[in-house]
Amino acid sequence: MPTLSEIRVYPVKSLDPELVESVRLTGSGAVESDRRYALFDADGDYVNGKSERRIHRVRSEFDFDAGELRLRERGSDEWARFDPDADRAALEAWFGDVLGYDVTVRRDDEQGYPDDTAAGGPTLVSTGTLDAVASWFDGESGRPAIDGAELRRRFRPNLVVDAPAFWEDRLYADRDSTVPFSVGEVEFAGVNPCQRCVVPTRDPDTAESDDGFRERFVERRRATLPEWVDRDWYDHFYRLTVNTRVPDAPAALSVGDEVVCDREPSVDAV
Repeated sequence: MPTLSEIRVYPVKSLDPELVESVRLTGSGAVESDRRYALFDADGDYVNGKSERRIHRVRSEFDFDAGELRLRERGSDEWARFDPDADRAALEAWFGDVLGYDVTVRRDDEQGYPDDTAAGGPTLVSTGTLDAVASWFDGESGRPAIDGAELRRRFRPNLVVDAPAFWEDRLYADRDSTVPFSVGEVEFAGVNPCQRCVVPTRDPDTAESDDGFRERFVERRRATLPEWVDRDWYDHFYRLTVNTRVPDAPAALSVGDEVVCDREPSVDAV
């Protein structure tokens, strides 16, 4: 039986995750504290990994008990410490110094700042999928090898399920349908395979572009996409992880919860 093996919460959009043993889902279905804070430029646009390479060089830690955000630039051992609400001006000044322009920090406790507001529940992937995709980048032809841990950082899922490769591809259907499944006692609706942006193509520490990453990913995703997967979403193959909604929210999840989907594929994966 597939089980929930990791819960990853990203308190600040585009920064590092915190691994937790349990989490509450808000009334909107979002993971509580996930993408609760986000950075914006003077035009009101996101300052994130898509738009700003330098954000990859910022390391972060969040102490939920103390409400403290710790930040440092890559290469520095010194952590700056902030209460992201009480120290908002100092926090914005720190980011401004790192990025070279003014930013503002905003907070949303209910939905946070997800990329897909129509499917704002947690994103999900299986351990088998992460291992399979890592095997596509095994260091051949002089390319740097990428392991499952690095893929987690590149693709930034909320929930990692201990299950075979591409198991999560059964959790969506066509564009007019959703697929019901459960995690523990919580009912979910699987919506779509997540369309990826430029972020996974970059080294998560240096922000250097990994030339050919997208092309290799697309080639292998097309070749290994299980035969039973509904192709309606696949106008392109640069998709991985599943976007969800949680009609049963508010609710709670814990590592070790069983993940159940009654939609069984008709044939084995390729």
